[in-house]
Amino acid sequence: MSEVKSEAVDKATPYQLDELLRFMVQKEASDLHLKPMRPPLLRLNGRLIPLKGGPIRPELLEGLLRGILTDRQKDILESNLAVEFGYSVPGVSRFRGTVFFQRGTLGGCFRRVPFLFPSLEQWGLPDVISELAELRQGLVLITGPTGSGKSSTLAALLQLILDTRLVHIVAIEDPIEFLLSDSKGAITQREVGADTPSFESALRNALRQDPDVVMVGENRDLTTMATTLTAAETGHLVLTTLHTNNAAQTLDRIIDMYPPGQHAQVRQQLSEVLRAVISLQLVERADGSGMVASVEILRDSPRVKKLVKEGNIPDLYEEIEKSVSYHGMQSMNQSLAALVIHNVITRDQALEHSVNPADLDLMMRKFFFAAGATQVPGEEGDMPSDADYSRIHKLLEIEKHYEDLKARNADELSERDERIRALETDLGEQRQAAAEWNKRLQDLEGERDRIARTLDSQRSEYDAKIERLQVRIRELSSDGGAVPGRNGGGGLFRRG
Repeated sequence: MSEVKSEAVDKATPYQLDELLRFMVQKEASDLHLKPMRPPLLRLNGRLIPLKGGPIRPELLEGLLRGILTDRQKDILESNLAVEFGYSVPGVSRFRGTVFFQRGTLGGCFRRVPFLFPSLEQWGLPDVISELAELRQGLVLITGPTGSGKSSTLAALLQLILDTRLVHIVAIEDPIEFLLSDSKGAITQREVGADTPSFESALRNALRQDPDVVMVGENRDLTTMATTLTAAETGHLVLTTLHTNNAAQTLDRIIDMYPPGQHAQVRQQLSEVLRAVISLQLVERADGSGMVASVEILRDSPRVKKLVKEGNIPDLYEEIEKSVSYHGMQSMNQSLAALVIHNVITRDQALEHSVNPADLDLMMRKFFFAAGATQVPGEEGDMPSDADYSRIHKLLEIEKHYEDLKARNADELSERDERIRALETDLGEQRQAAAEWNKRLQDLEGERDRIARTLDSQRSEYDAKIERLQVRIRELSSDGGAVPGRNGGGGLFRRG
């Protein structure tokens, strides 16, 4: 295992906690682990790496840890054998600290909580998560394992609400991590143990403090969850976190908190108030420069409501993958595939973090577009989240529609060619028929001319005969036409 060299650690004997925390921020580590007879440990890019220095003696570690606790926190440590608290190093960062007993001695863990935190856009999360800031009521769950970015995402979403809406947010945390500032909206942050005895008590009181939005840092037990669902049912927007890995597991966890006889009622409540489940996990970047979030998104489509109400929780996974275009959902596998396709993480890293690596491998084999593509054609300047599968789905849908259109056009061209051939055949037959009619017409015209000539000849012949008859009649009628040997000869029609 590699070690991180620290000048502060080499010079500091005994160790100084604030110096260790400063060094932790300098190295951009997420966590500092302190345990007896080990050098301090830093979590860098998901890996726990020891500092280069001597081990911490138990008595030294106990002095370091007890020295930063208040009297109240010391009492909690003695009664619960563990205590969580917020701690700040001026000008450096805030930290979420945990001090606990292990093997009869004290140990500690500190998570870095920056004073300034990125927005949802700067986090590189899908745009659909920003739309949740516009919700007026319902329940939004942000889930994931420890250190997956739940608190950071929740803080960024709350700050977006404060920046864009005239609302009052009541936040209940244990301990307070990110310090949120008033903007258009106002926020009241209450810490369990310092400002309120419990989540349950704070939630009951919050409903009397005229909230528009209620944030519950973490749902740990049935009482808190029941109060959370009630708050969502009363017309408030409630945001909270759970330590679960995906949407289906989250809903199963909530339902299983209740006795079996209440499961149908809880499913009914969830189907009515649930607006979204955002599941996160951090994956190391391919270039080793840090971590990136892969994101599963479930939203309250009519089909999702029906599945939750009927208890068909396993079917949610298929519904999520089918609803990318219509409702902006995506599964964890789809998000991991998007990160691989954008060359943000490696294929091996994606398969390692997938719950269904075989399905993910099959999914990635279907993608055949250029490596490193980060823009949808026609959307110049719009840089989508690398973890957002919807743009990839859009490309696949475009390709599918293109293939369908190409096949349809091929069928239409084939039908057109066949129709053209049929028309050409019909035209040929018509031309042949026309030629036959033309020939027959010519024959008829010839017969007509022949008959006309015959008629003309007969008419001339009849005219000649008539003329001869008329001449004969005139001859017979004239005086010079008397019949010889008759007395008193005269014309043929002369009276005697």
